[in-house]
Amino acid sequence: MSQTPSRHGAPADLGRTVLRWFSGWWRIIHLGAVLLVLALSPSSYRQPDRAAMARQITVGTAPTLLWFTLLSALISLVLIRIVVVTATSYGLSQYALQMVVRVLVLELIPMTAAVFVALRISLPDGREIARMRARGDLDALRREGIDPVRHEVLPRVMAGVFSVLMLAAAAGVVTLVLAYLTVHGFTTEGFERYTRTVGQVFSPAVTLIFTIKTFLLSLAVALLPVASALYDLPRSRSRTSAELQALVRLFLVMLLIEAASLVGNYY
Repeated sequence: MSQTPSRHGAPADLGRTVLRWFSGWWRIIHLGAVLLVLALSPSSYRQPDRAAMARQITVGTAPTLLWFTLLSALISLVLIRIVVVTATSYGLSQYALQMVVRVLVLELIPMTAAVFVALRISLPDGREIARMRARGDLDALRREGIDPVRHEVLPRVMAGVFSVLMLAAAAGVVTLVLAYLTVHGFTTEGFERYTRTVGQVFSPAVTLIFTIKTFLLSLAVALLPVASALYDLPRSRSRTSAELQALVRLFLVMLLIEAASLVGNYY
């Protein structure tokens, strides 16, 4: 007798869970579409929205750009040296540079930049949006005639996208320079062969996939934590469960993006 309600309630609970899952993803997609329209609208770059966006981009990128680049350069230098020495010992030195470019520049650096921005910028921004929502600050902005999505959410998302792209670009350029110096040293004799090898790696198809992957990673990192904080319903274990749910969503999307890029590059 006591087990009958639980048997009948299980499908209903599963249905509600699936419905909440689809509803959450739909709200995130809808918010992304709204932010895309706002980002392309000239009215989003008027004062004071332009000042808020510039402040978020500066605060998010400037303090981390230098030491992230130095840290990635140090790690890249170690990995480059390991790959070059190992390839040379097996008589495969002609493939060492291609392996370095493919593994570091194409795969590891964009993912590392995305994870770094997620932990350093996007997740804290999501917590701040959640606190503003809990305090009623977003509703207060609406009552004052200010769109909170344009004034608070868009600058944070744009800052996250810009930070991932900037960090990935800076670390990629530094890694390419270090790869050349490790293989050819401080001379210009190997520059023609080096550029030919890098050009063979960055074919038009690979370049397109790399660009799309980096942009999608930056968009996922910037959007998902903020959207989860903005739309997820509060629960009894609210902050911890909401942040964990945002983190799970984020890494799931990042894994799918990386898997799709691998399929596009190597199959």
